[in-house]
Amino acid sequence: MNIFPLSPYSLTFPDPMAAEDEGIVAYGGDLSVNRLMKAYCSGIFPWYKEGDPILWWSPNPRFVLYLESFNLPKSLKKIIDKNIFEIKFDHNFTDVVDNCSSVKREGQTGSWLTDEMKEAYIALYNAGFAHSFESYRNGKLAGGGFGVTVGDIFCGESMFSFESNASKAAFAVLAERLKDKGFTLIDSQIYTEHLAMFGAENISRENYLQLVKKALLNPKEF
Repeated sequence: MNIFPLSPYSLTFPDPMAAEDEGIVAYGGDLSVNRLMKAYCSGIFPWYKEGDPILWWSPNPRFVLYLESFNLPKSLKKIIDKNIFEIKFDHNFTDVVDNCSSVKREGQTGSWLTDEMKEAYIALYNAGFAHSFESYRNGKLAGGGFGVTVGDIFCGESMFSFESNASKAAFAVLAERLKDKGFTLIDSQIYTEHLAMFGAENISRENYLQLVKKALLNPKEF
């Protein structure tokens, strides 16, 4: 398998449809705001480990949540209705990214959110492209996550939780907010049980790339 090396002098990415199903499209380049947004607008995202070159992915299939099919479990609705958590957006993006990076996850050692990646997403936030969703309890950050907006698609990147249901509640309120704002889709990239409980499903890479093209013609405000 030949993987395309990116030029430091060009933002051009290869056609993601030429990648194998695993999804590696290219390697190298940088994490500048312009290159990152070029990637997301091409249906591509970065993911790599500390010490490795930057790897750019577009897997097949793609795991997405159509907001019109969003399913709120009754048990979670009760928690939201009780106002156990206060939900905020873009209130403390940096802490959200730091917690997504440092929280311990079962079966994982380390994090793909390296210092370089964290700085890159903070730069996207400062440029208005990345956003956080946050749960607070008694004024303390209890859970949340962040992602990148592309037209009318929200590309979810990572989540964390210090309390049971904290991140799920924030995500559920996020989904309702996005739906109200005219967004059509949340991209989860690959399968997660967390998103499956809300009604997410696998679609082909080709289908996802077509949705991205349409999304760019229908930009929405977060």
